[in-house]
Amino acid sequence: MDRHQLISLLNQLYNQSIPVEQAFARLKDLPYQDLGHAKIDHHRALRKGYPEVIFCQNKTAQQVVEIATAQLDHGETIYGTRANQEVLDSVKNSIEDVCIDSLAHCFWKKAPNWKKAEKVRGEIIICSAGTADLSVALEAQHTIEIFGHSCTLLSDVGVAGIHRLFSYKEMLSKASVIIAVAGMEGALPSVVAGYVSCPVIGVPTSVGYGSHLNGMVPLFAMLNSCASGLTVVNIDNGFGAACAAVSINSM
Repeated sequence: MDRHQLISLLNQLYNQSIPVEQAFARLKDLPYQDLGHAKIDHHRALRKGYPEVIFCQNKTAQQVVEIATAQLDHGETIYGTRANQEVLDSVKNSIEDVCIDSLAHCFWKKAPNWKKAEKVRGEIIICSAGTADLSVALEAQHTIEIFGHSCTLLSDVGVAGIHRLFSYKEMLSKASVIIAVAGMEGALPSVVAGYVSCPVIGVPTSVGYGSHLNGMVPLFAMLNSCASGLTVVNIDNGFGAACAAVSINSM
């Protein structure tokens, strides 16, 4: 339940257009609903502005479907990340009109009252260094869009051909926040942060050869960047970068 739903419910109760019992039934699962294997935070949309997101990794397909179904029953937007193919198939077979992105390992279905976020600073840009980093970049993109913000993804603009990035210089200069996703040596966020005035969030990925150490090398490179104003999130954490970008864009 989000702010608009709660205000509408209270107005209906105040105007006596619904009985107290019906209003109570709508509110009885606040602040959370206990499914046994999960406690769904139906109060989160009131606090944060967006509903709880389902982290699907290490959850069974049945658990994910039960959580998503409970959220749908409360009129919430459902959004799942880190979902393997078994989970995606189960969700698709169980929930009508659900959207699936297998490359991003995500699924979502917007609530009937979903709408774009209000009073945002501008557009969020995602720069993905290579096509191999696209899975993480897409996770970030879907998260931003589900939370109601405008987002543009620039794919394959890494430092191996830096002229590809600079062809978007006007778009980059107008961005409110930029997320830079890179594996290998992790150089892209430093280049972007040294080029623009807006906040930049670096996302190291686990894409690279052996000495890349599954993302540790780009993580350390980003943390040691000489470019000022660069913030770094965990390896492959497109979701975390998106949440940070949305918070900045909402200020």
